[in-house]
Amino acid sequence: MPSFKITHQEFEPPEELKDTIRCFWYESRDSKELQSDFEVMPDGYAEIIFYFGSLSSTGYNEGIEPLPSPFIMGLLNQPAILTTQNRLEIIGIRCFPWTIFDLLGLPSGKDGMRIIEHPIARLQTLLTSRIKKGNIDDAITQVTAYFLTARSGIATDSLLFKAGAAMKEANGKIPVSEVAAAAHATIRTLERKFKQSSGYSVKDVSGLMRFEQVRNQLWHYPDSSLAALAHELGYTDQSHLSREFKRYSGTTPAAFSRNTKKRKQDIENDFVAFVQS
Repeated sequence: MPSFKITHQEFEPPEELKDTIRCFWYESRDSKELQSDFEVMPDGYAEIIFYFGSLSSTGYNEGIEPLPSPFIMGLLNQPAILTTQNRLEIIGIRCFPWTIFDLLGLPSGKDGMRIIEHPIARLQTLLTSRIKKGNIDDAITQVTAYFLTARSGIATDSLLFKAGAAMKEANGKIPVSEVAAAAHATIRTLERKFKQSSGYSVKDVSGLMRFEQVRNQLWHYPDSSLAALAHELGYTDQSHLSREFKRYSGTTPAAFSRNTKKRKQDIENDFVAFVQS
């Protein structure tokens, strides 16, 4: 396992953006290795990623290929392996999946990592100058200003926002029929609009949101009872939880828990800082 130092900082969006953006974030990774890989696990969000340094994707169009900046990390149905060299800095915009494409004025799609040509790329030069000077707060301010302008230019679909609010409140453990009821829509109308906006069904996104809850719980508490988690998060039973977990992570919950314990032991020799904004 490569030795590295990670600093991670999250920034809450202004009130006007809270219906579309979960948070802005900054992360720096300093590796003692010339080249190192890291894994991105699926979750219930879509991300717009600006990076500064070297970043490639393993398996993108087969083989290792450099990624442009920015790119979209859409909803994943399996882990993505990224490769970097020496120091990597990232500014991310974590969006709700039913809002990201409307926010950018792009057609929806199921691409895991999506290469885009969009005016937002003009921010790269501005952000690079801020990052080089270590002005992280100013870089986040610039990104926030861009999205405040973008958000003011799109009409809100109250159906999607009501549906999204219900899903967020329930952490994904809510039947499609109840999501439709919360949005005051039929299931058919809800599914049609959801796929138009995100490229995914309500069930797809709910499944990822629940997986994220299980993954986070097992990371913090590797000895958690899977049967209790299955009951708490609305899975049919422990077997159902295990099947869904393996579907998204490529491994079983038990294996993930064992690996988590080992990684936490290994990481004692490294340094990981989570900075409160």
